[in-house]
Amino acid sequence: MIPTVRELLVRYRQFLLYSLIGVSGVGLDFVVYSMLVYFDVLPYQIANVISYSLGTTNNFFWNAYANFKITDQMLRRFVSFFAIGCVGLLVSSGLLYLFIQILEENKFLSKAGTIIVIVLLQYFLNKHISFKKAHTWQTPSDNI
Repeated sequence: MIPTVRELLVRYRQFLLYSLIGVSGVGLDFVVYSMLVYFDVLPYQIANVISYSLGTTNNFFWNAYANFKITDQMLRRFVSFFAIGCVGLLVSSGLLYLFIQILEENKFLSKAGTIIVIVLLQYFLNKHISFKKAHTWQTPSDNI
């Protein structure tokens, strides 16, 4: 039987909300990056670090409170989320270097193209690491 639109929305609610939240973070990332690069405030790599960090922080809080509704161990979760964001930043920076420095592509189109790769990578990692239920997180003192 073919699922209805409503059934699909219910089944994939968390992913859809994650995606919408991601769009807000990507929007923030892209706007800040574009402004810093357009006005020649900073080199594109430094602009990327700043814009990416702001987008990642935005996404963490929206996902913690509105999507996954997991607000325990916030520092640990934020560090995990941000570390995964740093992996994304490294991949993004490497791709930007490839497209801009080596292939001499447009800085703005290059940034837009890297977003797809990063969103997929981070969704998978954050869902399975940063936003696990609390009972799956263990510290050394939990084993005593």
